[in-house]
This record gives sequence, C-alpha cells and structure tokens, in this order.
Amino acid sequence: MSCYLSRAAVLTLAAAYGARGADFPKAEISNGEIRAIVYLPDAAHGFYRATRFDWSGVIGSLAYRGHEYYGQWFQRVDPKVRDFTYDGSDIVSSPCTAMTGPAEEFVGPGNTTLGYDEAKPGGTFIKIGVGVLRRPDDSAYNRFRNYEIADPGKWTVRAHEDRVEFEHDLLDASTGYGYSYTKVVRLVNGEPVLTLEHKLKNTGRRPIDTSVYDHNFLYLDRQPPGPDFTISVPFAIRSDHPPAAESAEIKGNQILYRKVLQDRDRVATPVDGFGATRSDYDIRIENAKLGAGMRITGDRPLLSESLWSIRAVLAMEPFLKIDIAPGREYTWTIEYRYYTLPAAHN
Repeated sequence: MSCYLSRAAVLTLAAAYGARGADFPKAEISNGEIRAIVYLPDAAHGFYRATRFDWSGVIGSLAYRGHEYYGQWFQRVDPKVRDFTYDGSDIVSSPCTAMTGPAEEFVGPGNTTLGYDEAKPGGTFIKIGVGVLRRPDDSAYNRFRNYEIADPGKWTVRAHEDRVEFEHDLLDASTGYGYSYTKVVRLVNGEPVLTLEHKLKNTGRRPIDTSVYDHNFLYLDRQPPGPDFTISVPFAIRSDHPPAAESAEIKGNQILYRKVLQDRDRVATPVDGFGATRSDYDIRIENAKLGAGMRITGDRPLLSESLWSIRAVLAMEPFLKIDIAPGREYTWTIEYRYYTLPAAHN
C-alpha cells in the first residue's frame, strides 16, 4: 500500500491489532462542522484486517455538536467467535464482525462472493475491497469465516483536511476477475454532511455480478436502541418477518422500539415496500431524548433493506445491485446528514 498524506492529515502507525483504545493507522479530517477519524487499510496494523467488510472508509469516530455517532460497540475480539456473543457484561466479536461506522460489504448472488462456488479447495476467489482469497475446503462460503488473503491487491490512500481518497486495484488471472475500486470519504464544506463516493471499474475479463450494502453501525452517544429512537423511511413498511411485538413494532413508515434492548435482546427485520426509484433510499434515525439524528440518502434505487440491532448498536442496511460488464464502471454516492433537534426534558 502507498499513502500520500497532506500536512493536515494525521497518520499514526500501531504496533499491533490490540485492545480497545489501541492506536491504529488513521486520518483525522474536519470541515468545521464535523470531526471524524477514518481508519486506513493496513494488513499488519489496521483496525480491520478480516475478510468480510471492505477495508476502505472505516469510520471509527464522527463528532457533531457534542454527539458521537460511531465507535467501538464491542469490548473484545476473539477468533473463536463466529459472529458475536456475550461474555458476562461484554460483547465479544469475531474478527470478521469487528467493524465500526458505515461499514460496507460486497455480497454476490446466494450470499456468496465472486468465484467462490467454482473454485476448488486451494483455488482463489474475490472479495471486493479485501483482495484475492483462497478457498480452504469444500464447505459453502461463510462471510463470518476469516479466509487466507492470497493477494491483497494494491491500495493507494490520499488523505486531506476534509477527505480521504482510497483506491484498490486488483487483478486475478486465475479467476479472470479484476477491478479498480475508488472510494472518497468526504466532509462537505460548511455542512454537517459526510458523503461516500464510489466508483467500481471492471478491469477483468468476466462480468462483476454482486450487490453492496452499508451496515451502518450507529452507536449514538453509546445509547442502546430503545423507545427514544425512531426509524423512518418514505414508504409504508412491509415485512415478512416483523420484530417481536414486545420489542418493536412497524407503524406505517416507521419502526418504533417498545423496550430498551439489553442483555441478549435483538431486533431484526426485513424492510420492504420501497419502489424502483432512488427517492426511497432515504432513512432517518432520531433519538428524541438525546436531541440528535441522522439522514441517509443514496443516488441509486434499493435492491433490499433490513434492520439489525442489539443492545449496543443499531444498523439499517440498504442494499444496491451491481452488474458491470468488462471495461465498464458503476458509480454510487451515499450521503449522511447529521443534525440536532430539541432534546426532551425528563
């Protein structure tokens, strides 16, 4: 990986992936309204080094008007854990799930990834934003498994006062897949807005057929999901698997929590009812007690959407469909607008 850093950008190398609070390679950016910490891809010392999520644009902190929107919602990382579990009062995460901020993952048809199903044990497959991975055995693809990285590709990072630019170039002759992937994490001048600007160009000889979603790990002022939170979208929500009535309910275009999530509580539900235009890629999440909220909008139509939340973190997950012929490219932008509202009085 090569990194080009302006004087205003802060890049700190860490000795190892360690305990909570350890220092990792990062850039600190600001636009006068927002201050954010963006972790940088680093195979030896990076905050995230597993094989599920895209390594670029990992946001470890975003502060606006005294509110913190992201952060480490798990207490420990344990390679023996498949997804996450509870150890007394702690949430223990697997390496593949130990992620913060609006984390992104590329998922192919059937919840697999490019080239996995046709690869033989010892052969290679592709995870966009990670690299060329090696298939270890005959088992089905498992996003919670940490795979060997056979070729990490080439990362180029440029950090500036108000943005970080990532480029990942990869070509695997054995599978025929290749791409040039660009992501810009940008704070909009003079506004409480962060954008994620993407461009994925197919440089291989085979079509890229996949989807991408943002996990959006909201950890607002470290408050657990509960009745103070309201999730709104611009359409009447349908769900084949609505949440348990004692925990949350779907009411029109909103999801409302009926209790504060604690211990092993989980609220998860598919969110359907959206149309074929990009105007339905519009999510508002507000906390009336804290007086803080955020709005997430995208410039492409939704493929699917869902909610996942536990006692520490709330995640709305919008998916996009990507189908790119060789030599072609696909672009998409997601906007995060942070705001305050009158705080409730106890």
